[in-house]
Amino acid sequence: MKANHKRIIVALCIVALIILIRFSGLHELLTFDMLRQYRGQLLSITAQHYFFAVGLFIVGYIAVVALSIPGAAVLSLTAGFLFGFWGVLYVNIGATIGAIAAFLVARYLIGDWLQKHYADKLASFNKEIAENGYNYLLTLRLIPIFPFFLVNIFAGITRIPLVTYAWTTMVGIAPASFVFIYAGCQLGRIDKPGDILSWKILLIFVLFGLLALIPVFLKKLMKKKSIPLPAEHLLP
Repeated sequence: MKANHKRIIVALCIVALIILIRFSGLHELLTFDMLRQYRGQLLSITAQHYFFAVGLFIVGYIAVVALSIPGAAVLSLTAGFLFGFWGVLYVNIGATIGAIAAFLVARYLIGDWLQKHYADKLASFNKEIAENGYNYLLTLRLIPIFPFFLVNIFAGITRIPLVTYAWTTMVGIAPASFVFIYAGCQLGRIDKPGDILSWKILLIFVLFGLLALIPVFLKKLMKKKSIPLPAEHLLP
């Protein structure tokens, strides 16, 4: 079977799975209202079967992120509500593994093909990513206004190494995860998920993201200063 045929089959399987989840109504369980409605039952199950609940939560988070299903924010709240600040670890594990899965799929389905057929046109882009890719990824992860699934796809079509992608994801999502976990610990005081990320908190995340770009700006500035002048400018 040709490589292109394999990619098409994989893509169709993923699309079919997403459609199945949509029509089954499972994604409708990942809402803020459902969390508040069943929080008593969820607490009871977690108290009786803690490690089972942790494992199920992580697997669910991986699936939600890998398949780009809406509901990651509600799951993060759930982690804070059920597991306290240990939830930061569980969210980070689930989100990172899910993001890696989406990254690998995007690279297999799109990235390898693009890099092969447009190598010359992407040469400058690939050079920039090789030099500063981790700074850009950190910025995209630190600022939660960028859609998580789009960052996964974008990274997959680049030549960013998997290890770099993994650690920047783990580090970059940690601040927002902490905010959601803290909010989840105080679930009774929240009326809707939008109350969590106020403009002040978003501004802090934006500043964090811009800080990650400072090394890029400094390197470009140093390069400009180190460019030798043409010979005619050196003549008296």
